[in-house]
Amino acid sequence: MFKTRFISGAVLVVIIALMNVIGGIFMGVCLFLIAVQGLFEFYRAVGVYKGEGTKHTELEWMGYIGTVIYYLAAIITRNDVLIKLFLIICIVLLMMLGIFVFKFPKYSGEEVMKAFFGFMYVSVMIGFIYLTRCMNNGAYIVWLIYISSWICDTCAYLFGTKFGKKKLCPMLSPNKSVEGAIGGVVGSAFLAVVFSVFYMRQFGMRSMMDPYGFMIICSIASMASQLGDIAASAFKRNNNIKDYGVIIPGHGGILDRFDSVIFTAPMIYFLAVLIIGM
Repeated sequence: MFKTRFISGAVLVVIIALMNVIGGIFMGVCLFLIAVQGLFEFYRAVGVYKGEGTKHTELEWMGYIGTVIYYLAAIITRNDVLIKLFLIICIVLLMMLGIFVFKFPKYSGEEVMKAFFGFMYVSVMIGFIYLTRCMNNGAYIVWLIYISSWICDTCAYLFGTKFGKKKLCPMLSPNKSVEGAIGGVVGSAFLAVVFSVFYMRQFGMRSMMDPYGFMIICSIASMASQLGDIAASAFKRNNNIKDYGVIIPGHGGILDRFDSVIFTAPMIYFLAVLIIGM
C-alpha cells in the first residue's frame, strides 16, 4: 500500500511540476481535466449524478458545460479576465435555474444548489491555479499554492505526531490536533520565506519586504488549506463515503488530493494581489 501510494504520489508531483513550469495552454488543459474529474466525483458523492447506468442529469451536464466554457475563457482571455469569468459564473447559475424552472418539479431546489456549488467549489476554485500562474511573476507565485496546502499538510502531520495533544476537530478528523495545525502554519510560513529569499537572489524582487509578504500569504492560506481539508471530510461524512474516488492509487480521487488546494488557490491569488501587488 505504501509503495503504491508513494509511486502514484511521485507521478502526481511530476505532472504538477511540469504543468506549473510549462504553463499556458498545457496547464489550462491539465487543470480542466482535473476539474472535470473532480466535479464528477463531487456530483456522484452528493447525488447530482445518481449513478443510474450512463444516465446523467441536465444539472450535471450544465456543470460540465459551464466548466468547458469557463476554462476556454480563462485560457483565451487576455484583458479583464475576472469580469468575464464572473459573467460565465452568472450565466451558469441562470442556466441551472432555467433547468429548475422549465423541468419543474423534476429537480428540487436542493439539487440545483448542489449542482451550482459543485461548479463553484471544484471548477472555479481549481481554475485559480491557472489564474495565479498567469499573473505577473506567476511562474513563482503559483508554488505558494502547494507550499500552503501539501507542505502545510506534511508539517501538520509531523508536528501533530510529535506534539499533538488537543484534538482540532474530533468528530470529522480525529487524528488532527491543534498543535499539528499550528505546526502546519509555521512550517508553511518558514518555507515561504526560504522560497522568497531564493527567488529574490535568483530572479530579483521588487522589495525587501517581499519575504514577509510571502510569509503572511502562506500563513493565511495554510489556515484556509486546513479548513478545506476538514470541510472535504465533512462532505464525505455527510454522504457516508470514505474517498471521493480511486483514480489516484493509494490516495483516492482527485478531490481527496486537491481538497486543500481548492481553498488555497484563490486565497494565494487574491492575497498576492493585495499584499505584494503582483
